[in-house]
Amino acid sequence: MVNTNASETPRVGVIGGSGLYRLLDQPRLVEVATPYGPPSSHVAVGTFADRTVAFLARHGTGHTVPPQRINYRANLWALASLGVRSVIGSSAVGSITPEMPADTFVVPDQLIDRTRDRADTYFDGADVQHLGFADPFDPVVRSALCDALRRRGESFVPVGTTLVIPGPRFSTRAESRAWRLLGADILNMTQYPESALAAELGMGYASLSFVTDADVGRAPDDEAVSAEVVFQRLSAAQDRIIGTIADAIRLLPAEPEPRALVDPAATARVLTLTVAP
Repeated sequence: MVNTNASETPRVGVIGGSGLYRLLDQPRLVEVATPYGPPSSHVAVGTFADRTVAFLARHGTGHTVPPQRINYRANLWALASLGVRSVIGSSAVGSITPEMPADTFVVPDQLIDRTRDRADTYFDGADVQHLGFADPFDPVVRSALCDALRRRGESFVPVGTTLVIPGPRFSTRAESRAWRLLGADILNMTQYPESALAAELGMGYASLSFVTDADVGRAPDDEAVSAEVVFQRLSAAQDRIIGTIADAIRLLPAEPEPRALVDPAATARVLTLTVAP
């Protein structure tokens, strides 16, 4: 575990795009070596919303790591090793329901995993643990995000189901219809296994999801999503996203209780693993 002074210990972590580095005031970059290899980026630790906060760029500082190659275990372990207990994941999502149009925030409460071949647990050896995952997103962090959005007067939906696709490609029209039949509301490429790994490490995790597009559209001749559209709309909303994260952090407890969904002793063993030479 990485040592920090108690007064500088970040209890809140934010995972998002590299453009969110400006969240922090005079951040220091911390290189965290993990038993699972290198994280996507250094962890930036600094002051934000009157708190010490850790920020990690999910896709690397230059957006060079595609979703299927993100080292999710290293990312979450790095944050937990610094003392983080609450995690806000900032995500761009596509909507497949008319109730969640572009430019809407969603704070999902459920997910469906359709990824494949991702390392999604820390307990893949003899130390067998079964994660209770009926409610994948932490209620305390979700409540803070919803309250922040409400106070800011943002258009948002307080519940929803994310279907996590492997990426990096977007859906076909047939797949998008199938996702709707499964009960999904929004699509994303990274909320799983981020949410599950955070839970295994005792961290409360919730997603601030911003709808950038309607996936493949709702009629055969509708324009389908493109990466350019996603980045443009995400960039235009950046100040709103940052403001919401700031207000949510102010609403989070200063010393969050660990989310014990697996044996806390097993979590402690994971966090004291040493890095192989």
